[in-house]
Order: sequence, then structure tokens, then C-alpha cells
Amino acid sequence: MAPGPGGPMPAHLPPEAPLDMPVQDLRAAPARSASTTIPGRLPSSPGGLWLRRLVVIGGAILLTAFATREMWLVLNSGRPTPLQAVVLGLFVVLFGWIALSFTSATCGFLRLLLGPDRRLGIAPNGPPPLPASRTALLMPCYNEDPARIMAGLQAMQESLAAAGALDRFDTFILSDTTQPEAWVAEEAAFLALHGRLAAQLGAPPRLFYRRRPKNIERKAGNIAEWVRRWGGAYPQMLVLDADSVMEADIILRLADAMERHPDVGLIQTLPIIAGGNTLFARMQQFAGRVYGPLIAEGIAWWHGSEGNYWGHNAIIRTAAFAAAAGLPELPGRRPFGGHILSHDFVEAALLRRAGWAVHMVPWLRGSYEESPPSLMDLAIRDRRWCQGNLQHAAVLPARGLHWVSRLHLLTGIGSYITAPVWLVFLLAGVLLAIQARFIRPEYFPAGPSLFPEWPVVDPVRAMWVFIGTMALLLVPKLMAWFALLRHPLDRRGSGGMIRAFLSLLVETLLAGLLAPVTMLTQSVDMVSILLGRDSGWNAQRRDDGSLPFAQVARLYWRHTLFGLVFGAAAWAVSPYLALWMSPVVLGLALAIPLAALTARRDLGLGLRRLGLLWTPEERATPAALARARQLQAELAARPPVTLPELLRDEALLAGHRAMLPPPRRPRLDPFDPALLVGLAKLEEAANLEDAQRSLSRAELAAVLADARGVERLVELA
Repeated sequence: MAPGPGGPMPAHLPPEAPLDMPVQDLRAAPARSASTTIPGRLPSSPGGLWLRRLVVIGGAILLTAFATREMWLVLNSGRPTPLQAVVLGLFVVLFGWIALSFTSATCGFLRLLLGPDRRLGIAPNGPPPLPASRTALLMPCYNEDPARIMAGLQAMQESLAAAGALDRFDTFILSDTTQPEAWVAEEAAFLALHGRLAAQLGAPPRLFYRRRPKNIERKAGNIAEWVRRWGGAYPQMLVLDADSVMEADIILRLADAMERHPDVGLIQTLPIIAGGNTLFARMQQFAGRVYGPLIAEGIAWWHGSEGNYWGHNAIIRTAAFAAAAGLPELPGRRPFGGHILSHDFVEAALLRRAGWAVHMVPWLRGSYEESPPSLMDLAIRDRRWCQGNLQHAAVLPARGLHWVSRLHLLTGIGSYITAPVWLVFLLAGVLLAIQARFIRPEYFPAGPSLFPEWPVVDPVRAMWVFIGTMALLLVPKLMAWFALLRHPLDRRGSGGMIRAFLSLLVETLLAGLLAPVTMLTQSVDMVSILLGRDSGWNAQRRDDGSLPFAQVARLYWRHTLFGLVFGAAAWAVSPYLALWMSPVVLGLALAIPLAALTARRDLGLGLRRLGLLWTPEERATPAALARARQLQAELAARPPVTLPELLRDEALLAGHRAMLPPPRRPRLDPFDPALLVGLAKLEEAANLEDAQRSLSRAELAAVLADARGVERLVELA
């Protein structure tokens, strides 16, 4: 590795401490951990958990049963037609989904009123204890902006140093970057960060960098490869994301909780969205900060020790993860077969299957992430998540899963299935209205009958069913607003009672208009996946969400056309039906301007100046978050290191050579076609510019990862 300013050349990786991580057989009974002392009950599991689940799930069932009866009466379904039966069945699915969310959120509201359920003995305040063991902080990254990654890591390192705990943590940057330009900039940014920290701390920091030449199994494979090489040296690992920032306080409390509770395999925090500037990101940020704690408190209360994992900002017992969470490759072809994309839900289910507790601690503050900046960026991420969650159907039959873990997997599937279900429900409702409007009913059906059958839809009862459904959707938002008001710092940080309520109205209006757009996008994604089209894996945009208006129009003109046709069909049946359908029609018809306007920074910052969509973290920015933003602004202002600079800078070049992967082992490792072709092209190249023009990205990355290729590039430079 290249030396930092004023420091010697340290090793870029620590000595390996291998830990076996076998691939799990989903059809075989799992080996149980020694932590389970009571069958079906873990030591850290809260008491009365069965009653909590009865309240939440039983309450949702009762609400759904009542609403189904009312809908049955709305349709006057003594003898339902096939179309009526379809509408009723879809209504039950959609209402049940809403009812479960409502009962869970209501329990979260009560928990916030009574005080959070602070299990695991984690105190939210007071000086945090220093852990006795060493923890690994893992930062996986894939073609990300190095300024964001290094700024977040430096802020966390400084926070831990201020707490006097830096010697208890080793930090690993686990790069899966494939773009050679991003890789060069990433390496240079790491070397600069190492040098800055060494100068600040007066000693080389425990900060390491590893890039995989082949990003097999993506993020899950990235973490698994680290476990197999270094996991034996670390009792626990804290998994981050490229946009993660965490305060030292919460990191220390998590590490202490893992040490004190040997039955716990994973503790998930509630990452608060921060740093949004576009209107869309600020909507997501406000919703996550105001509604998020209520929702998270609810699910943590009834999930108990059978919680879930969201893939980042969570601490994991390394040995438990290695023994229980080795992901198998699913049978069949993509998109359903192959490597598991949405790995986090499955890893949590496998940990619990092996007898390890999985907890969520939403009351702890100090865990942060960022939001996609636009509806378009959310759609790209959703496409990958949709495919990954549908893969969970192949995991559901696995032997030994806890029933709550199966419910998590079903919930992940349902979060995308509900979009086409809602779409079909709307279409079936319009068809039902068309049938009643234009098709002559059969008053006297075949067979003996004393009285005619009058097909009547009860409009008053239909209105109350609609109002009740909207109440289940909107009341949790009002509960979250009320809970916010009970905390003076949060209330002032959100702009006060009035501005927070106005922000709630703005977010609800915009989210309601965008919901049908997302519904149609996810429905199209479902069809695409069912047709066998793989989503791939693209790096996320995290700053600017704007696109040229023509490109937005190309993405959403079908949504607009569908909305106009849908609205015209509803109007042709009845102006009253068109009025009922107007929120959906309006959102779809305005899809293009909505997507374009919500991606703009000036609108988001304009509302911020008016005091709307504020969050407490903006008014009183936590120290680590403020430091990360300051560092990111400073680092982003510097031009990234280019390939010619790498090849001509002796320090950077020495660092790059030190971090090269081991060479291919003859007769053991397969040939790399991209490397062979790249080396051949380099031999024929006249200079570096000629080489860069002739090499593809994959070939350039391959030769940069090979000592022979680097030497030839240096010659050409």
C-alpha cells in the first residue's frame, strides 16, 4: 500500500482468520444453536409474545371479516356473479393487507405513548459501555461515489475515536466495483483516507480495503467471502451500506448487547433517512422520520425475537451467521432461480431457523441512510427488489423455518403482489360498473322462481366501506403526528405543530398521486419477471434525481395513456364512477410532470425554506452526520484520480500493486477471457490512449487487476 502523508506503508489487509460458512440445505432439518433452552422460546424473547401476535393478527382478521361482510352487502351478493366474486376476493386480499398494517401501527402508537419496549437491556441514553471484544465494520460498495463512502467512514472513525473506542473496531471496505474508472478513484480515495486518519490519530488506523475481481453473488457473496477469510477474528460484524452513517453511541450499545446476550444472532436498527434535497427524497425523508418510528415500534413489539433484517445498519454474530446463513443457489433459471437477490430476509430466517434470536431496536437513535432522489431511481431499485422478493417463494417451503419468518417472506412477496392485485381490482370494478350500465340483467334466472332478482349495488354502504378503508390508511399518519408532538425536540425539529401537520398533508397528497404510478410500474415489473427477464444489478444514484424531460416522458407516457383511457372508460359509464376513480386517474394522467417535478432539487429546497417537510435531524444535525456531509462536500470538490494519474504517481501505483489479487493458479483457476483478450490488445497498443480506446470496460478492469497488465499499462503511460 502507498504511504499516507507522513506515515509508513501499512498492510492493506490483516492476517486471515478463516471461518467455515457452509451452504445451507433448505430441504434438510437445520442444526440448532446451543442458545435455545426452551423449545420454541429464546432467552432474549419477551414474555407474552403469543398474546401480542394474537392482538395484531387477530385484530386484522376481525377487521377484514367485518369489511368483507360490508362489501358483500354492497354487492348485494346473495348469488354473486363471477365478476362480483373476483371483486370480492381481491377486496379481501387488499383490505387484509391494510388491516394488518393498521393493527401493527396502532400497537406501535401505544408503545410510543407508554414508552418504547427496551428489550435486551439497551439503555437509549447515558454513557455507552465499551465492548470487551473486537467488532468488524463492513462497508460493501459497488460502483459508488468514493467521496460519499470515505466521508461516512471518516465521520464514524472520528466518532469512535472521540468515544475512546476506536481500538475495539476494525473497518473493512469490501469493494465489488466493476467500472475501472470508479475502481481507480476508489483506491485513491481509500489511500487518502488512510493517510488522513493516520495523521489525525498519530498511528495507522485499523482500516482495510479489499476488492473482489469477480463480484459473485453480489452483496451477499461479498459479505460471505469476508466471513470465510477473516470472520474467525471477529465475534461480531456490523454491516453498513454505501450511504450509511452511524454514531459511536449506537455502535457501542449494539456491540455491548451482543456480548451480553449469547442467544442473539442479529440486532437491526431503524436507519433514519437524511440528507435529501429533491422533493421526492424529502417526502421519503419526512415519511420515514415521522411515520417510521411508529411502524417500527409496532413490528418490533409483536415480532419479538423473530425479527427481520434489512441488509444494513445491523450488527450480526459472526459465528452464527457463518454456521446458519450460507445462501444456496435456487434451482431453475433466472429470474426465479440463481443467486438470491434479496438476501437479507432469507438470512434472518435462516438465523432464526438455527435457534438464534433476531431483534429490532427502533428506539435507538444514531443510525442513518439516504433515499433514492427520484421516482425513476426508486423504480430501478424496486425492479431488483421485486425479483428478489419473488424468489422468496422458493424459500418458503424450507424445513425448520419459524412461522413468523415465513410471514416475513410472505410480506416481502406481498409488498409487490399487491400492486397488480390493486390494478386488477380497479379494472374489475370498472367492468362491474360497465356490466351494470350496459348489459341487460337477467331478472328471472332459469328454474323456478317466485320473485325476480334485482341486481342492486348499495351506494351508501359503498361510501362507508371506502371511508373505512381510507381511515385505516390515514389514521396511522395522524397517530404518528400526535406522537411527534409529545416530544418537544422532535416537534420543534419538524417545524412545530402546524408546519408538521401541513407537511403531513403535502406528503399525503403527493404520495397519493404517485401511488397509482408506482402501482402500474410494479405491475409491469411483475409481468416482465414472469416472462423471464432478469433485472441485473445497477449502482444507485443517490444525489441528483433529475432527468431530461424527454427521457421522463419516454419512461411514463404509457402511464399517462393508461390513465386517460381508464378515466374515459369510467366517465363513459358514469360521471360518479369517474369521480370515485379520480385520484387514480389523476395520478396516472399526471405521471410525467409528477415524476419530473418531484425529482427537482429547487422544489425540495423551496419547501425546506418554507419550513415544510422538515425533520429533527435537519434542525439539529447529529455530529457524525454533520461531519460526514462536510467531508463529502470537501471530497466531492476534488477531481477524481484518473487512470493516467494512477500510472504516473509512484505512491498510488505502489498502493495499487500492493492490493492486487493473487495471480491465477495454473490448472486450478479457470482462465479469464477478458484478461487474455485485454493483454493481447495491450501488446498491440501504441500508447495509453490507444489502449484505453481499444479495451472494453471488462478488459480494462481485468488487466488492472493483473500484475502483467499493470506493467504494460505503465510502459504505455
